[in-house]
Amino acid sequence: MTPEAPALRTFDELLSDCVHCGFCLPACPTYVSWGNEMDSPRGRIDLMKGLHEGVIDLTGSVVEHLDACLGCMGCVTACPSGVRYDLLIEETRVKVDSEHSRGPLDRAFRDMIFALFPRPDRLQLLAPAMYLFRKSGLHDLVRQSGVLEIFGKRIAQLDALMPSLTFGQLLARLPPFTPARRKKRGGVAMVAGCVQRVFFPNVNSATIRVLSAEGFDVFVPEGQGCCGALSLHAGRADESAAYARALIDRFVPKSDPGALERIDAILINAAGCGSTLKEYGMLFTGDPEYGERAAAFSAKVRDVNEFLAAVEPLAPRRPAPIRVAYHDACHLAHAQRIRDEPRALLRSIPQLELLEIPNGDQCCGSAGVYNLLQPESGEEIGERKIANVMATGAQLLASANPGCTLQIRSLLAKRGIDLPAAHPIEILDAVIS
Repeated sequence: MTPEAPALRTFDELLSDCVHCGFCLPACPTYVSWGNEMDSPRGRIDLMKGLHEGVIDLTGSVVEHLDACLGCMGCVTACPSGVRYDLLIEETRVKVDSEHSRGPLDRAFRDMIFALFPRPDRLQLLAPAMYLFRKSGLHDLVRQSGVLEIFGKRIAQLDALMPSLTFGQLLARLPPFTPARRKKRGGVAMVAGCVQRVFFPNVNSATIRVLSAEGFDVFVPEGQGCCGALSLHAGRADESAAYARALIDRFVPKSDPGALERIDAILINAAGCGSTLKEYGMLFTGDPEYGERAAAFSAKVRDVNEFLAAVEPLAPRRPAPIRVAYHDACHLAHAQRIRDEPRALLRSIPQLELLEIPNGDQCCGSAGVYNLLQPESGEEIGERKIANVMATGAQLLASANPGCTLQIRSLLAKRGIDLPAAHPIEILDAVIS
């Protein structure tokens, strides 16, 4: 479960928890990359403290060190003092977003990202154009021409991460209700996500099928938008809160405050979204309109791996003689402390050989939109992950976060390596009768 946030603690108090012991250094991907103290968690905490106390100014160089942080929270689980670096960096990024003047190109690129990726309605409009762009052969021509590099690494990286969609995926839609296929033992509601819904619709479909096979009615409230995770982690607090309120209204309507009592859990299958959904209660503390509903919402949120690992399986599993390397998504392992559950689900499949990735706690370099905003650093970190994945000799990679899957797939493709990747729930769906 996600570690509880310190109740009503001030920024000063959160800063004072850090004793500068250095246990965070080997857990920090950017410190591992560059060995620069200001690109380590404790170094960034010094910068935060200086900004908070007015000792240093919010200059471009300070912002560069803060922007270079992935927000992977590897330092949070490594810290023996319980420093909530995640809360510190989130609040500091709000300050950066509101007070620092970025250059016009940087600002325009960021605005484009946040006008698109948290908006599944816009992504769904873009998806057919992406499909035709690939199918027509224009995509290959553009890539081979090198013209994308003229527009900079960020645009080239945006192209590299573009998923290859099938025509069937373009047409995929989620049913608002799916009944239990076996003896009913409960009901759940599912958050559909943004990137997950449009670029990985098979994950949502597999989630519904597995839950139904395991005896659960599945509700998917219509009209869902973004959960606000991408915006929250980038310091766009007001935007994030607006998305969160809209999502809460879909699951806990003002006209039906008891809606949550009729379900056992709210399930999510994207790690980055899950960590934010579990924070809604904290984010809306003291809000007279949303505080109570947000707390009730968060109390029901479970990652799908977490939920299924806690119930006795009903659906038989067919044998799958395959070697699978499991990648720990940062917002699942570090933010939500969910490590054993997806492994337990995979081990429940007869003949499946589960492989551990060396240095598996290290980020893959995706980190939300980090690999788009910091493509060089994201690739450097990602290359270490790829080398470790390939060292396992796996035939399949399991990843429980869409951003991780896109990042790892793109880096494998650059190396000309064809290693398929799937969500653990997709693997489970493939073997359930």
